Amino acid sequence: MKYLFAIVSVICFSTFSAKAQILQDSVDVKQVALDYIEFQHNLKLEQFERAAHPRMVKRTFWKDKKTGKDYLRETFTDAMILLAETYNEEGDKFPKNPKKEVIILDMTDKTASLKLIADDWIDYMHIVKLNGKWQLVNVLWQFKDSEKH
Repeated sequence: MKYLFAIVSVICFSTFSAKAQILQDSVDVKQVALDYIEFQHNLKLEQFERAAHPRMVKRTFWKDKKTGKDYLRETFTDAMILLAETYNEEGDKFPKNPKKEVIILDMTDKTASLKLIADDWIDYMHIVKLNGKWQLVNVLWQFKDSEKH
């Protein structure tokens, strides 16, 4: 009977521990998405550095104004930092209380796919857990009004 109690205790503790880790990972990946968007709102570089892998790529479709053809536009981590340093300097690019809805679409122990719904755009994100830390590696975004591209 003692052995049965010990086995049941181990199983229950393992299940509780696994659920606690899943909950913590969910909180952590949502924070990555929030750090990504809030960095742009507040110009706090440390938020972006905490969230983004150095090799992060952000993509969208864009329309060439001369030809009218769509093409894939890419931005990398370093360009995101440069853009953010000047984009919202005046503090007028975002509403006073910006929308930041984060939805986890899928998640495993090492990868997560999220959807971030912000004021004028939607970001689909891939986040990976490397050496115990969740980091943003891919962003595919578009304006809610695709004509803005």
